Amino acid sequence: MAHFVKLDTNNIVIDGVVVNNNALDANNEEASGIAFLNNLYGLEENWKQTSYNGNIRKQYAGIGFSYDLINDVFIAPQPFASWSLDQNFDWQPPTPQPEEGKWTWDEDNLSWTEVN
Repeated sequence: MAHFVKLDTNNIVIDGVVVNNNALDANNEEASGIAFLNNLYGLEENWKQTSYNGNIRKQYAGIGFSYDLINDVFIAPQPFASWSLDQNFDWQPPTPQPEEGKWTWDEDNLSWTEVN
């Protein structure tokens, strides 16, 4: 089974579908999957293949993820306004999470709060 996501005009994931491998061409799985989906739905849509195991495009793309066309990766939604994207396309807090204990991010105070 192959997983595909549909992107809106801003390259945000708005839907996901699974395509049976019998509908795919082994030489060009993504292109044949896109052709299959466009034929199935009768529309030309912006589809991209994604993978549960993260083998392509960094990570599995869920609803709300964005697709970075230049770097060919899916990026998770920004968890908090203060967090920034690192060179590996992962969101990082302004201060690192403490290593020991259980913590939650407090956006109002821009700090970690220990969970009891």
